[in-house]
Amino acid sequence: MARYVTFGEIMLRLKPPGVERFFQSPLLEATFGGGEANVATALARFGCDSAFVSVIPANAVGDACAAELRRHGIDTRLLVRKGGRLGIYFLEQGANQRPSVVIYDRTGSAIAEARRGDIDWDAAFEGASWFHITGITPAISQSAAELSLEAVRAAQAKGLTVSCDLNYRKNLWKYGRNAPEVMGELIKSADLAIANEEDCQKALGISIAIDVESGKLRPEQYRKLAEQVLATYPNLKQIAITLRESNSANDNGWSAVLHTGKDFLVSRRYAIADIVDRVGTGDTFAAGLIYGLTNLASPGEALEFAVAASCLKHSICGDLPLLSVAEVKALVGGSGSGRVQR
Repeated sequence: MARYVTFGEIMLRLKPPGVERFFQSPLLEATFGGGEANVATALARFGCDSAFVSVIPANAVGDACAAELRRHGIDTRLLVRKGGRLGIYFLEQGANQRPSVVIYDRTGSAIAEARRGDIDWDAAFEGASWFHITGITPAISQSAAELSLEAVRAAQAKGLTVSCDLNYRKNLWKYGRNAPEVMGELIKSADLAIANEEDCQKALGISIAIDVESGKLRPEQYRKLAEQVLATYPNLKQIAITLRESNSANDNGWSAVLHTGKDFLVSRRYAIADIVDRVGTGDTFAAGLIYGLTNLASPGEALEFAVAASCLKHSICGDLPLLSVAEVKALVGGSGSGRVQR
């Protein structure tokens, strides 16, 4: 069985109930989540051998975090237990024309203070075939960026397939280096890039004229963008770009494209109304694509599986994608009516 390893920061997520504003009532729901942990969760629930590498504090919060990962079948033996605190993010969920709001409290977190040498990459990659990272971790701090670069280079040297979700977060790049400077170096060790149009522009400095405000995106516009990224980084074998049409916080169109270096593939488009929680949907797409590229017959099938998985995640509260392969394949096959299954 293939073994998949992801690396990044997992956080405590604090959210008001439902679509309440921050502190509208004196309640915050506490769960865990983070880009790379979300990918590890999806892969584990898809039946894969999935491991998550991170640095979390050796206290009760860290214990609860590790227990939650294990509950979903993730190998947590590679977690390094040190540091004073787990990063936190506060989420206020949007509704209709009011957008969701995220506030980060990650300064001084365990992984922000981690250094090169804190993680034994030889042990982490033993028996592994795939490594996944995002652009979130190198945005946290200078040392986290150095650790991320160490990770991808070690994975590349060991012959693993490396995927990188560019995941640009403007509120994180505060420590003095800009995203293209860091991500341009990191992506040189990747085989597969995952992004949206803003990620390509802000994380890599590559852009074309795409009208994202009209509410209707044309997939063919993204062919040129994909070709520019592949030409700029010839080490990349493939790039997937997600297309989100935001009509409101609750009503989105969702699809994606995949450039294999040879073929340009366009997925089915899903109209998603009454969104429950869109956090983690991009991570679910990444996990679905990784699963599909290694377990399904063709890149086209992998793309459809990824888009369907991420479509379903819009219906699930919390960061973590609580899905099965059977559920995703059912949607790919056309079972999207939502009728009660008895």
